Amino acid sequence: MTGVKGVTTSRRTRARLASDGALLLVAVAFALPLVWLLFASLDGSADLRVRPPTSPTLDNFDAVLTDEITFTPMLNSLLLCGSATLLTVVCAALAAYPLSRHRSRLTRPYLLTILFTTCLPITAIMVPVYGLFVQVDLIDTMYGTALFLATAQLPFAIWLMKNFMDGVPKVLEEAAWTDGASATQTLVRVVLALMGPGVGVVTIYTFIMLWGNFFVPFMLLLSPEQLPASVSIFTFFGNYGSVVYGQLAAFSILYSTPVLLLYILISRRLGGGFALGGAVKG
Repeated sequence: MTGVKGVTTSRRTRARLASDGALLLVAVAFALPLVWLLFASLDGSADLRVRPPTSPTLDNFDAVLTDEITFTPMLNSLLLCGSATLLTVVCAALAAYPLSRHRSRLTRPYLLTILFTTCLPITAIMVPVYGLFVQVDLIDTMYGTALFLATAQLPFAIWLMKNFMDGVPKVLEEAAWTDGASATQTLVRVVLALMGPGVGVVTIYTFIMLWGNFFVPFMLLLSPEQLPASVSIFTFFGNYGSVVYGQLAAFSILYSTPVLLLYILISRRLGGGFALGGAVKG
C-alpha cells in the first residue's frame, strides 16, 4: 500500500509540475511583449530584440509628447470612446431591464438574435455603413462615429447587463414601488445602485473594446485632426517597412495609460460584489 501511495503522490507531483510549467510558459509569452515595450521605450536605438537599454533615455517620450502626435489624438480618443461608452451603458441598461424583469416566449429568441449580431465581422458591414453615412451626412463627424461605435458594442453590453441585473432580487423593486417610486427611479436608485460592480464591468469592457478599435474610425473619419490615437499610431509605420520602434513603444505606453487608470479607479468596486443578502433579509 505504501508503494501505491508513493506512485500516486509521484504522479500528482509530476502533473502539478507540468501544469505549473505550462502556466509559466503562458505567463512568459504574455510578459515578453510588455518587457520589450518597456525596454524599447527607454532605448534610443531600439529594435525588435528584447534587451535592456545600454544607456536609458527619455528621448522617445520627448519626441512623441507633441500636440500632433499624442495630445490631440488622445483627446479625440477620450471624446470618441467616452461618449460611445456612456451611450452604450445607458442604452444597455434600458434594454436589459425589461428583458430581465418581464418574462416572455420571445425573450430568449430576441437575446439570441442580439447575440448573433455580435458574430458579424465589422468588415462585412462597413461598406453599406460607409454609404449610409455619406447619404445622411454623418461621414467625417465625431458624433456619427461615436454613434456607430456604440451601436456595434451594444449587443454584447445588453447581454452582460442583463446577466448582472438578474442577480438583483425583484422584491427590492416591489418595496420601492410600494413607497411610491416610479419605474425609472427604481431602475436608477435600486437596480443600478445595487449592481454597481456589474455596471463597472460593462463600462470597462466597452471602453477597452472601443479604445482599441482601429478600423471604424479609420473608415469613417477623414480629417487628420479628428483621428483618434488608435489610428494615429499607424503613422509610426513608415514606408518600405521602416518602423521607429522606440517612439512606437513610448506612444504605446502612453496610449495604454487611460485604460489602466480606468481599471484602477473602478477595481475596488469590482471586487466588492453585490452583497444583497442583508438587503433581502431586511
